[in-house]
Amino acid sequence: MSKVAIKKKTEVEAKAGVLSDVKVYARKVWLAGLGAYAKAGQEGAEYFKELVKAGEGVEEQGKKLVGEQVEAANSQLDGVKNRVTSVKGKVDVQLDKIEKAFDNRVAGALKRIGIPTKQDIEELSAKLDELGALLEHVARSK
Repeated sequence: MSKVAIKKKTEVEAKAGVLSDVKVYARKVWLAGLGAYAKAGQEGAEYFKELVKAGEGVEEQGKKLVGEQVEAANSQLDGVKNRVTSVKGKVDVQLDKIEKAFDNRVAGALKRIGIPTKQDIEELSAKLDELGALLEHVARSK
């Protein structure tokens, strides 16, 4: 019986020792978790500040890059505008020449047919006005 009692005591002591070891390890795990939380809290704020600084730098670079691209695009647009303006001026000159040539041809054709031009009609109208004025003058003198 004493062997059975000793065996039971050693089993109980062994179980108590294992339980004690589990409590010690559980406490260590708990303390490690608290330490990690505290360290993350301290380093996390500093890390956050570093991330903000890095983000500001990237934002500045992005703005600079976009600004450069906008300037390049505006420069290209200015070049295209200048070329279009130049071409438009040349086209306007050519259209004026074509219009004058067309007007001269039409006027020549109308003259050959015998249809009076606007200038002919205006001259005739001026002569009629003079004649009308003379007739009124003669009528008043009588």
